[in-house]
Amino acid sequence: MLTRLFRRERKNGNGMLAGSGNGSQPLIQLRDIEKTFPTAAGDVTVLKGIDADFYAGEFVGVIGKSGSGKSTLINMITGIDRPTNGEVIIGGAEVHKMSENRLATWRGREMGIVFQFFQLLPMLSLLENIMLPMDFCNMYTPRQRKERAMELLHLVEMDEHALKLPTAISGGQQQRVAIARALANDPPILLADEPTGNLDSKTAGVIFKMFDDLARQGKTVIMVTHDSSLAQRVSRTLLIVDGEIANEFIARALPLLTPQQLLAATHKAEPMEFAPGATILQEGMPGDRFFIVTRGRAEVALKRSGGSDVVVMRPGPGEYFGEVELLKGGQNIATIRAISDAPVEVVTLDREAFMELLSESDATRDALSIIADRRAAENVSTRKGRPS
Repeated sequence: MLTRLFRRERKNGNGMLAGSGNGSQPLIQLRDIEKTFPTAAGDVTVLKGIDADFYAGEFVGVIGKSGSGKSTLINMITGIDRPTNGEVIIGGAEVHKMSENRLATWRGREMGIVFQFFQLLPMLSLLENIMLPMDFCNMYTPRQRKERAMELLHLVEMDEHALKLPTAISGGQQQRVAIARALANDPPILLADEPTGNLDSKTAGVIFKMFDDLARQGKTVIMVTHDSSLAQRVSRTLLIVDGEIANEFIARALPLLTPQQLLAATHKAEPMEFAPGATILQEGMPGDRFFIVTRGRAEVALKRSGGSDVVVMRPGPGEYFGEVELLKGGQNIATIRAISDAPVEVVTLDREAFMELLSESDATRDALSIIADRRAAENVSTRKGRPS
C-alpha cells in the first residue's frame, strides 16, 4: 500500500528529480532570509540572515522560545509568507519569485502542511477533507481520489470513521486525519507547526512516530516543536534564537549553554576545512583553539613509548577536541588529522572566545574539566602501553 500511496516522481524546472543526485544537493535551500514586519512602533525584524539546508528524507526539528521566529521560518518555506530579502529554493524552484496563483498550485502538489489546530473543514466528512487537496490540484480521477483518501485514512487508522464530521472525533484523531490530508497529493515535503501542542503526551508520541515513519519512507519532514523530549528524537534540530539559527554542532557539543550563549558562540566560531589526511593539530605544538567537528571525521593519534602511533578516537559531527590544552595549559597532547579518505570540516573558537564562554557558564566549564582530566589520564596510560 505504501508504495502505491507514495511513488510520484517530482521534477524541478530543469527536468531533474527534486532532491535526487548524489545526496549532497539540498532539497530546500534558504539563503540569507530576512523577514521584517511593520508595526505601530516601527519595523520588527523576525528573521535575520537565515541560511539553512534541508535534505530529502530528513526529519528536522525546529526549536526555540515563543516569538523566536520558528513559525515565520516555516512560512518562508511554504510560501504562506514571503521574505523581505533572501531566496527560498525548493527542488530547483525559486519559491520567493512565484506568483500567488502559481504558488498555490505548486504548494498543493509539493507540500503537505499540518497545523497545530488541525484546521479540518467542519462541514465536510473526514473522507471529503482528504479528497479536497486532490480536487484543488486536479490530481487523480474522481474514483482514484476516493480510493486514495480511504487508503490514507487506513494508513492513519481512521478508516472506520471516514464518514464522520471532525467534531465527532477526538483531537488526536483529528490530527491523524490532518496528516492524512497533508499526504493526499503525495508531496515530497511535510511541514508541521506544533502538531502535538494540543495533545496529551501519549497521543503526541503516536503522532511523532507517524512523522518518523514517513521520513524513513523518504519524505522530508520539518516539525516546529516546543517539546524537548520529541526534539531529541529527530534527525537533527535547528535552534532559533532571536531570529537567528544557532550552530547545531556547537549545541550538540556544549548542551549546557543557554540559547543566548549558543548564539554568541555561533557568532564567534570560525569554520575551517581540512583535506583528507591533513594535520589539524601537531603533537608538541602550542594548543590555542577549541575544535568542533561539523562534517566528516578526524582521528586522534598518540605516540606510544616504543614510537608507534595508536588512534584513540575518531571524533565525528558534534564531537570536539582541543579542550585539554586550553584548560590545562601546555602543548598539544596528540596529533589530530582528517581521516585519510575524506575531508573534515570544523568550527573553532580561539582561546579568548573559549575562555569567555566558560566564564559565563560554570556548568559547561565543570563538564569540560571532567572530560579534560579523563582524557589527560587516558593519554598517559596509552603512551605507556597500558589499557586506559
